[in-house]
Amino acid sequence: MAGDLTIAETKPKEGGGPLSIMCPTLTATNYMVWAMRMKMTLKVHEVWDVVETGTHPLDVKKNNMAMALLFQSIPEMLVLQVGGLDTAHKIWEEIKVKHVGADRLKEARLQTLMAEFEQLKMKDTDKIDDFTGKLSEITSQSAALGKSIEEPKLVKKFLNSLPRSKFIHIVASLEQILDLNTTSLVDIVERLKAFEEHTQEIEVDLEG
Repeated sequence: MAGDLTIAETKPKEGGGPLSIMCPTLTATNYMVWAMRMKMTLKVHEVWDVVETGTHPLDVKKNNMAMALLFQSIPEMLVLQVGGLDTAHKIWEEIKVKHVGADRLKEARLQTLMAEFEQLKMKDTDKIDDFTGKLSEITSQSAALGKSIEEPKLVKKFLNSLPRSKFIHIVASLEQILDLNTTSLVDIVERLKAFEEHTQEIEVDLEG
């Protein structure tokens, strides 16, 4: 959203103006998404290595650039809390500790996420894209906490969570023709979206 983005300008390209890169703004509730977006921003500026590893001897120029980008993306109160740290790596780790917390809290959050994952079901009123988005959000949050959900588990969860009244025949067909241990979630989603669109076309024709 435009409301939680700031602009970071790099040096001008040859023959053009400065390159503008969006920096996400950290809030009390968006740490995981912020971390993924901010990591990409730092990579674009070619300074992620000093943030990730705290490289020594320190590249002062890259460290200063990374610190400047981080300061742009966090609230003023947090800037005051981490402003005394001398490397982007220390700032990044301090932000992580404040938002992800200790191992016990991290484990509690993972357990909550896994419970949400197990309970997640697609509603009759949901579209395939809606449900895929919810599943992807949980998957991304879990990965940010250090637990990756394997592809076969995602595929089987996706199929088992679809409303049987609408998808029972296509799901049974896919289970017969595909090896769910090697089929990607993207492939499954594309097939279900095609089925969903075809079903909607038939319903429109019948109503007409």
